[in-house]
Amino acid sequence: MDEAAGCEECESASGMGRRAFLGLSAAAGAGVVATTTGGLFRQVVFAAGGKARNVIIVLSLRGGADGLSLVVPHGDPGYMQARPRLGIPASKLVATGNMFGLHPHLAPLAPMWANGTFGAVHAVGLPKPNRSHFAALEAIEDANPGSSERRGWLNRLIELDRDHRPQQAVQLGDSMVPTSLYGPAPVLATTRLSNLTMPGPSERDAHAARVRAMHRLWDKEPGALGRGARSAMSSVKSLKALARNHSAPHNGARYPVGEFGRSLADTARLIRADVGAEVVTVDYGNWDMHVGLGTLASGRMLTLADELGRGLAAFFRDLGPKASRVTVVTLSEFGRRVSENGDFGLDHGYGNVMLLLGAGVNGGQVHGKWPGLKSGSLIDGDLAVTRDYRSVLAEVVGSRFPALSLNKVFPGFTREPIGAMRL
Repeated sequence: MDEAAGCEECESASGMGRRAFLGLSAAAGAGVVATTTGGLFRQVVFAAGGKARNVIIVLSLRGGADGLSLVVPHGDPGYMQARPRLGIPASKLVATGNMFGLHPHLAPLAPMWANGTFGAVHAVGLPKPNRSHFAALEAIEDANPGSSERRGWLNRLIELDRDHRPQQAVQLGDSMVPTSLYGPAPVLATTRLSNLTMPGPSERDAHAARVRAMHRLWDKEPGALGRGARSAMSSVKSLKALARNHSAPHNGARYPVGEFGRSLADTARLIRADVGAEVVTVDYGNWDMHVGLGTLASGRMLTLADELGRGLAAFFRDLGPKASRVTVVTLSEFGRRVSENGDFGLDHGYGNVMLLLGAGVNGGQVHGKWPGLKSGSLIDGDLAVTRDYRSVLAEVVGSRFPALSLNKVFPGFTREPIGAMRL
């Protein structure tokens, strides 16, 4: 295994394994996503939307990010004992408190921490340890343990809004719908906003003829595929101006080069356009660092933390006044083990951290109940979970969409108060 690779399961889960897991047929879902990659009807998912209100951005750190490297418990003596080579000295951290400090490459976000719009919740996760990428990802994004229904918590959320238009819930950066959005309620997924166009020649007459032909073919087609096709065409029509607009980021924002930066820039454009987006999901990384997590001199954690910090700082700068209604929350399927392994990496663990940025955040602090890193406090060598991650998500939803029923978004779950959001 080289330094760029994680475990085989993670590689499969983020590639074709994820496609097999979600399904690619009309029987699995219902509608159609509009992208130019592979044709107009590349994948079977709905497209719909809702009136613009507040916006929740769910940033998935795929592969199992190490929360102990992002928000470092420098005040716990067990931290440096477990990581003699990989541990980050307290003197190098930013936004340092008595117990926690941020990874040095999250420094671009330090002003948000100082002004209270960036905070964290530590020692969160699933109710029971689950160190399988596939199973943990399904569980954390379904957020409905014990149910046989394959449906994500965000799909349940958007169904509660009656004002539907083709851009209410959007996955950017990947035309594969994540598990959190998957289900019968309509969503839109695309690699880039510029892909929301009808494929083929761009000449006006040819384009008009192609649109007429598509309507003849699909307007009266019954069933899921017909509904999805009509929804995709509606998406292309309503978002065509946004797809053609390649305006530069606002307020001098400079995103990191690469897919993550492009996805965040597209997210900011989507929000600024006020076209009805209320939920946006973005996938970032491969945080599965069994090998080569590295130190402050080099390594994969250094690179990803740097992109994460610069990308999110640019995103909020780009939004300008629109940031007053945008909240970002991070998710990862599990944390990493407390002790480093022999390959300068960390294996699959349990408890993790969730980052919260933007509107409604009670920031400038680390929330949650810290269990400690003494051997007697660990769960099979992992950070214990003291707060169910759904309690954090429920606070986000309750703060930003107070009219929605949390019982319908998180069935059968009673949240614990965290205090990470202003309700």
